[in-house]
Amino acid sequence: MTSDIRLIAVDMDGTLLDGDGNVPEPLWELLPRLADRGVMFVPASGRQLATLRASFGEAADAMTFIAENGAYVVRAGVEVASDALDPDVVDRAVRHLRSLADEGYDLGVVVCGKRSAYIERTDDAFRSEASIYYAALEVVDDVLAIDDDVLKIAIYDFAVAEDSVGRALDEIARSHRVVVSGRHWVDILNPGVDKGVALRGLQAALGVTPAQTAAFGDYLNDLEMLDAADWSYAMAEAHPEVIARARHRAPSHTEHGVLTTIEGFLADKERF
Repeated sequence: MTSDIRLIAVDMDGTLLDGDGNVPEPLWELLPRLADRGVMFVPASGRQLATLRASFGEAADAMTFIAENGAYVVRAGVEVASDALDPDVVDRAVRHLRSLADEGYDLGVVVCGKRSAYIERTDDAFRSEASIYYAALEVVDDVLAIDDDVLKIAIYDFAVAEDSVGRALDEIARSHRVVVSGRHWVDILNPGVDKGVALRGLQAALGVTPAQTAAFGDYLNDLEMLDAADWSYAMAEAHPEVIARARHRAPSHTEHGVLTTIEGFLADKERF
């Protein structure tokens, strides 16, 4: 039943990060132990690459990241894969979102490029939320005038996104992937882009099977990633659909549930 785990993919918010939104301190001691066992630890997040790199400091240079909900995969500082939106799609989506804002939706739009993320809305309430996830963030007059490869469009909804703006993107959802990635966040990506596709690509490149893969998540943008791992874990406070989809449960992120579970792996010699 147990397997030789070689790849661990971990969502960040609500999964790895502690109750204060920080990387838990015990991880720094755990990372070299995993490396010594030949296990790759991969943060997989809706966050941009710059934010993920900042979270892991000096360790980031040697790490593999699945960023932008699977649209950007980088290993040891080298791009492995990316999937940029067509400029016409970006134009159509941004104009639709502007019209929703005019109708009264309280939302902010983040156009997520490879080099930076870009916003037009400048009030402190929105900028403070965007800055949590986008360390490289530029305020511009017109997000449609930027010169960058756009990997994703992220929408922050001050209401509950799943019940608000998430229901107002049906037209875009007919041709592109619209995923609720948090209580207040919705992402627009190319069809076929998700954390699961990115993780399966890494498995193929590394010669690692789903049976040798563990994955941890808590929200709807983690579903496909969990499907790609035989050792799939829903966090204690995960979305009900995630709990239903995952094969196993992990303690809450506020209790360092990911690290506790990995320590259990390390103690099980049959898995390593």
